[in-house]
Amino acid sequence: MEKYSQFRDRATGIAPFLPVSSTSSPLSTLTHALLFLVRLPIFLTYALGYFILFHPLPLPVFARKIALWGLMAIPGIWWIDLQLDGVKRGTLSEQPRERVPHPGSVIAANFTSPIDAVYLAAIFDPVFTVSYPGERKVRKIGLLSAIMMALAPVNTGPPEGAKLVDLKDLIAQYPNRVIAVFPECGTTNGKAILPFSPSILQTPPDVHIFPVSLRYTPNEVTTPLPGQWMRFLWILLSRPTTCIRVRIAEGQTNKAAASSNGAGSSELTYRGGSSGGISSEEQKLLDWIGEALARLSRVKRVGLTMKDKAAFVKAWTGK
Repeated sequence: MEKYSQFRDRATGIAPFLPVSSTSSPLSTLTHALLFLVRLPIFLTYALGYFILFHPLPLPVFARKIALWGLMAIPGIWWIDLQLDGVKRGTLSEQPRERVPHPGSVIAANFTSPIDAVYLAAIFDPVFTVSYPGERKVRKIGLLSAIMMALAPVNTGPPEGAKLVDLKDLIAQYPNRVIAVFPECGTTNGKAILPFSPSILQTPPDVHIFPVSLRYTPNEVTTPLPGQWMRFLWILLSRPTTCIRVRIAEGQTNKAAASSNGAGSSELTYRGGSSGGISSEEQKLLDWIGEALARLSRVKRVGLTMKDKAAFVKAWTGK
């Protein structure tokens, strides 16, 4: 892999776009193949039935959540560990509502796999969004689009004609829903946290932002390369189980937005553009969320961006 050394972060040596792989014996490969052949038709039938027939129905939220847990149960995806940062085990039920993501709040999650969107939908039923590098506005999408986005082509900017909105407008439009943001703008292999889009900065000053880390065992289910659906399905359906570990940091409010409410017109113009510069207060918020996600995920922040990923994908597919 020295051929792709230019896509390693210079400060840490981490390569966040390389696919994760592991070796296996011929016997285990045969076992995995049999498990894959048994699960594949069941999984595809269930998934198609859910998104074509069940999901569009005006059913209660808990019914959709139960159906999504059924979808995750087929490949053996298990939620084995949930921790709140700074909270002792066994005391989760005693925590106030403001300590976990709740309606009217924002989730800033790392992005590594299509499972991310399914899990978040099964727990929080959020409104999903797409963020773009350097762009303060987001695009609202549905669950299926959020799943597909994990293996979609690299986005270095919004597509032509895309309808973009501010997070504050989405929060006002859906006051009884959580808003989910993937501020890295694309997937990694889970070994680093990428620089953030400024879209999270459009959160109102009275709204809590919760960094949420999702980690998987085995971590081969991460999808840093676009388009590799068969590889993802093989890894997902051929392994006996896939375990999810979830870490949630304490919510933080957007103090930069609060300070801008009393700022002069020139400062508001500087902060209010769709892709304008970032003030020192805004950078502090982005750094806090990035550090929180890196700490929860036990990884480091890197300087590689979606432009680097696009160049990596071009080099990888041209090999």
